[in-house]
Amino acid sequence: MLTLAHFLTLGAVLFAISVAGIFINRKNVLILLMCIELMLLAVNMNFVAFSRFLDVMDGQVFVFFILTVAAAEAAIGLAILVVLFRNRSSISVDDIADLKG
Repeated sequence: MLTLAHFLTLGAVLFAISVAGIFINRKNVLILLMCIELMLLAVNMNFVAFSRFLDVMDGQVFVFFILTVAAAEAAIGLAILVVLFRNRSSISVDDIADLKG
């Protein structure tokens, strides 16, 4: 039988992996975006777990909106990366820092 603690532990482990990925890798923008998505999924796991164990639908509604925003963020982020790669031939964070508007 799975309890709330199991789901919260899994969410905490996923969140810790994503934070570690952000701090360990500071060069590749694509991996940074993947770590941010993993962080959002860890938060969603906690929302769904609390929603299920408290018998309320609020957490699942929040997850729906978070996934919608995450999909839009991923699409816009990948589009920016494609344009950056076409102009600079690299997706390094250092190349982004050189851009001035």
